[in-house]
Parts: sequence; structure tokens; C-alpha cells
Amino acid sequence: MKKVLIVVCALFSIGIVAQRGHKDSNRIGISGGLTQMNIFTDNFNVTPKQGWTGGFHVRGNFYNNWQMSFGMFFTDSNFSVQTKKVVSVVDTNYKLSAVQIYIMPGYVVSQNHFNIEFGPVIQINDKLVIDKEQENNILVDQPLLTAKDITDVSKINANIYAGVNFGIKNVRLRLGYQYGVNNFFGSLNNNDQVPNIGEKFKGNIGMASAHLTFYL
Repeated sequence: MKKVLIVVCALFSIGIVAQRGHKDSNRIGISGGLTQMNIFTDNFNVTPKQGWTGGFHVRGNFYNNWQMSFGMFFTDSNFSVQTKKVVSVVDTNYKLSAVQIYIMPGYVVSQNHFNIEFGPVIQINDKLVIDKEQENNILVDQPLLTAKDITDVSKINANIYAGVNFGIKNVRLRLGYQYGVNNFFGSLNNNDQVPNIGEKFKGNIGMASAHLTFYL
């Protein structure tokens, strides 16, 4: 994932430099905020948890009342699954570190105050991370699996994002939701190290986010 991050950062830096030469309507934004991630799956029960997100994007006029933005965000998202440790049941937390890249159109409802945004997001995932002392816990809903058996998730996710962007010219609050259209657990189905549970692994990401963006 480190090599991917280096390439992405280089491309994003080139994009920022290129945008500086354009007219003043193009703005560079620095964002930070919170996420709440869920996985929609029938394989086991998932409890959404809060995480964080932060990054940069460039926004500019595109056509009439339409704007276009290009951005890259780093996220640490969390969810939990019930596991059994000896005789006690505990919530095992899974952390997902990822990079999200998007090119997104937005409709300007009120200039410098309110936009509606929607579009695709490419998400590059690392493996799920859990505490080492919980790696061998047994999943309550899948007794053939340990907590560490489901950590090698799909490396690439394609998400669809919809949200709003509102505030004043230099400070905006961005509220949005994205849904993963491909199988988040797809790589588990082709992993010989994962025990056969008699059914296919399938899950889709659902992520709500709130960013506070400062435009330079």
C-alpha cells in the first residue's frame, strides 16, 4: 500500500500545482472530520464505530451552475464484531486504514454557500487491524472462524458518494454517505488460508462522514 500512496500523492501534488494557474474560482481545500463505518453482510453481525478522515481537494467551476472537485482523503474507520474469548463474549474492534480518491461533480444551489455533490470514490484498503490478544477469538456468528481470519479484505473498493457542502466562502461543512458497490469481503472467498464456512463471504461498505473544510 505504501507504493500506491506514493504514486497517489505525486499525482495529487501535480493536480494542485496545475490548478494554481487557473482562475480564482478554483480553490484548494483542507478537510478533517469523522466517519461512521458499517458493513452490510449476512455472514455476521457488524456494529458501526466512529473513525476519522482527513485530506485535500481542489474545487472549481465546471459549467454554468456545476462545479467539479478532485480529492484525496486518508481514513481510519472502525467497526466491531462479537467474538468469544474462552467463555466470555467481547466486541472485537476492526480498524481499516484506507485512501479515498474521487472526482466529483456538484450542483451549486447557492454560490459560495450550498452545493449538492455526488459521484464515484475509489478506495484503496489496507488489511483490517485488530488487537493481537484478540486475534484467536472465535467469531460468535461463525464458530469455524477466528477474528484474524477475516482481516484480508479486498484491496480496492468502488463506492458511490452523495452529500451536501454548505457554509461560507472559506469554511464549509461537508456531510455525505457512501456505499460500496463491490464485495468488501470478496478476497476471502479465494483465500486458501480461510476455513470453508459453507457459504460465500459478501459485504458492502456503508460510510457516513462529516468534514470541516477550510479553503485557502
